[in-house]
Amino acid sequence: MAESTTKPMRWASALSQRPSLEAAVKEVVEMAQDDLRASPDLGLVFISSAFASEYSRLMPLLQEQLGLSTLIGCGAGGIVGMNANHQAEEIEGEPALGLTLGYLPDVEIHPFHLSADDLPDLDSSPDQWVELIGVKPEDQPQFILLVDPYFSQINDFLQGLDYAYPGSVKVGGLASTGVMGGSTGVFCGSRLYPESIVGLALCGNIVIETIVAQGCRPIGHPYRITQGERNIVLEVETQPEDSEREMASSSGVSVRLSPLEALQDLVQELSEEDRQLAQNSLFVGVVRDEFKQKLEPGDFLIRNLIGVDPRAGAIAIGDRVRPGQRIQFHLRDSRTSAEDLELLIERYQRQASSFPQGMTNAAAFMFSCLGRGEGLYGEPNFDSGLFRRYFNIPLSGFFCNGEIGPVGNGTFLHGYTSVFGICRQRKQ
Repeated sequence: MAESTTKPMRWASALSQRPSLEAAVKEVVEMAQDDLRASPDLGLVFISSAFASEYSRLMPLLQEQLGLSTLIGCGAGGIVGMNANHQAEEIEGEPALGLTLGYLPDVEIHPFHLSADDLPDLDSSPDQWVELIGVKPEDQPQFILLVDPYFSQINDFLQGLDYAYPGSVKVGGLASTGVMGGSTGVFCGSRLYPESIVGLALCGNIVIETIVAQGCRPIGHPYRITQGERNIVLEVETQPEDSEREMASSSGVSVRLSPLEALQDLVQELSEEDRQLAQNSLFVGVVRDEFKQKLEPGDFLIRNLIGVDPRAGAIAIGDRVRPGQRIQFHLRDSRTSAEDLELLIERYQRQASSFPQGMTNAAAFMFSCLGRGEGLYGEPNFDSGLFRRYFNIPLSGFFCNGEIGPVGNGTFLHGYTSVFGICRQRKQ
């Protein structure tokens, strides 16, 4: 922990596209140290999978120049960082190295690395999860998590972490590779850890706030699940706001129907453009707050529509369901993703305007799906550029095989999502 309680935290992010690992390490270290102008307490490094054959050399090279006690990172198919002109840039499919350094007064930093064998059973007490992480819940830790995609129990881990630290924010992503595949890797200290999770628990004068942009828009109306098992929705009922269906009901009560019937009715009401989109970009949003009446973007956990059973009229989605939950069909395309992200950034900007020092001395991490980026938008640097249009703070991150972020009171593994974790001082 830094000795002063009055100095502001500082962050610096640097990005290099040099094809030599030694040259890239030298460049990001020099750029980041010049911008930080302080002795760093932690570092996060994101390295392109183009360097996969050299992953084992990365941390020793960095530690030789930095000598940091806390350094974590991962490999990825695309890297996000600040270039020499202090502009955010997304490098996809090419050699790139990103480094973020933080000087964090009054922040206790707890790095950790875990394998699947280390995890307690889900029916274990929260104390076992606390013992595993080594941080007390009353210290209000904020978590950054980097996960090897071959780690087999990521959902169990997130569930256990929420169980032990219900008031803590958790953000991060799964390491990835480029279009040609290759090795994955997560790093902690001076080592590469296969099939593991590495992370930071940050306690003290720091808070992580989130923007979770799932890139979808709702269509039609919400339905309440009346029958479902595992990930299969067997029957739904219309909700009170579905006035048209209620008027059609002679009893004046909600109508029960199969989810396939609901979907067929909905498709008939769509525009031709949306009807075409629904053929390959249809998703299901699960409402996280059962008590909220007026639903907005961010209230849904977006899940894949895996399949349809025409005989039973059932649908299968990429998550467990239970009777009583509300669901709504969603569509995703580049325009929707852009509008969704901007809406959520604007909402956070209004919130940030009330901070005593605004966004001074803050930084952000971007964990974005490999399915976004230039392939989705047809132009580079879209999500990072949109964020930086609103917040002129250091930004870094990577393109993920799955993104970790909160929806409602839980933490989830997402797809096709951009999760931003904004780090700022709790008290200024």
